[in-house]
Amino acid sequence: MTMDDKDRLLLTILEDDSRTPIADLADMADLSEEEAAARIGILEEQGVIRKYRAVVDWEKAGEPEVAAIIDLKVNPERDFGYDKIAERIGRFSQVRSLRLISGVYDLQLLLVGRNIHEITSFVAEQIAPMDHIRETATILIMKTYKENGHTFFEREGGERLPISL
Repeated sequence: MTMDDKDRLLLTILEDDSRTPIADLADMADLSEEEAAARIGILEEQGVIRKYRAVVDWEKAGEPEVAAIIDLKVNPERDFGYDKIAERIGRFSQVRSLRLISGVYDLQLLLVGRNIHEITSFVAEQIAPMDHIRETATILIMKTYKENGHTFFEREGGERLPISL
């Protein structure tokens, strides 16, 4: 697929707020509404736009979640590398994201649960015993200040950050 600057602009706007009305998208990209809708349709069909989602503050919703980053040392599988083990881990609904990383560890996942016990049980019973997993390191996320570009704190009355020269 060959994308141009207008496609990139549409993607950037939708990534920031997927509920932006088509009229606003068209206006910002200097397109007609029909052109903007057609471009978005093509981006969806080609899998460039994979999903639309909301950023939810579960604490404010009264349903707090516990999240943890789990770093894994993995023995890659012959002929498949890390792909097969990542595919198995990615099937769990508790796993929100999964990445191949550089450094001391090989894979990193973001895991969510209702409480710390659920997180630790999942790691101990589902992840650690898997073939090819050599080591796990669990880092509990204590508070989220920003997620997917959206901040979870509000400043009072337009408070300005200090500037030093």
